Amino acid sequence: MAAETQTELTTVYQVKGMTCGHCEGAVSGEISGLPGVTSVTAVAKTGEVTVVSGAPLDREAVRAAVDEAGYELV
Repeated sequence: MAAETQTELTTVYQVKGMTCGHCEGAVSGEISGLPGVTSVTAVAKTGEVTVVSGAPLDREAVRAAVDEAGYELV
């Protein structure tokens, strides 16, 4: 029986408007809710949000999650 290999994709998005840890948490929380997302790391200082997922994410779904958090996907 062959072992299954799980491929994970890492994508970095640029988000405008994050200024603090609360911002990072809001953006991370919304994106974490998307199907297939296994981890999210947001850094307010750089505006970068690193998302690890099991499959490619729909950019519009990520945009909607970022909008819901009150920020803008660049």
